[in-house]
Amino acid sequence: MSQKLRATETDTLLPFLKDHLPDWTRSKIKKRLQAGCVYVNGEPVAKHDHELQQGDEVEVRAKAKYERSADRKLEVLYSDRDLVAINKPRGLLSVATDSERKEHALALLRDQLSTPKHPVKLWPVHRLDRETSGVLLFATSREAREAVADDWSQAEKIYLAIVEGCPDPGRGTIDQPLWQGDRDHRVHVGEHPEAKRAVTHFETQRSTKRRALLTVSLETGRQHQIRAHLAWLGHPVIGDARYGTGGRRMGLHALRLGFTDPRSREWLTVEAPAPDDFLDLI
Repeated sequence: MSQKLRATETDTLLPFLKDHLPDWTRSKIKKRLQAGCVYVNGEPVAKHDHELQQGDEVEVRAKAKYERSADRKLEVLYSDRDLVAINKPRGLLSVATDSERKEHALALLRDQLSTPKHPVKLWPVHRLDRETSGVLLFATSREAREAVADDWSQAEKIYLAIVEGCPDPGRGTIDQPLWQGDRDHRVHVGEHPEAKRAVTHFETQRSTKRRALLTVSLETGRQHQIRAHLAWLGHPVIGDARYGTGGRRMGLHALRLGFTDPRSREWLTVEAPAPDDFLDLI
């Protein structure tokens, strides 16, 4: 049985739920969030600091968002004896974290590909943020993962980003170092003793009065690189509560990944078309 609530003013999700569910402990609410039981305007939200707007509908369901079942299948974009690439849906972790160890793409794909007599082992080649959809690559052995990783600096990593406002000029390069904050779990832009080089190229493909669709390519691959760089530019990704303003989905999609095949040494490209709910944001 689900409970539906309505935000009457701007608020943050966890305090909002605590106020409207006074009999629930914070721990219980967090567990429901982590299990994928909380929806905002019909879309699953797992972040406790998700920003609510006036009029948003919040639903707390008894049933988890992701279930381990034979009916749930991840879309496999490419597979061979060494590699498997999937089209990761938004809202799904790439791998386990300290707080969430059950529902993530690696576990779901491993279960999907395994049989009782032939269990499959997988190693992540890279990761996508939970709310980023698109191409995610796994290797079937440590050796294959390391072989791809050795050439990772040469890999082609192309994303689509929908941002607030319209960059002027419409194309450019952001060459700003990034460093990880200890307290706020944010990636910061600028010089710092622990800052690492980060380079992001962008080009506007389409724009409206309030938003723009960008093609983004990464020369480096730092955590939250696109999100932090575009926010620094003054055009945060739509729906990004951490670096901009929250919304029903984050406007970031991993469109294309190109890399050297570890066995044949030929160039391999995997692409995931942008989903409809992403394109709806523009």
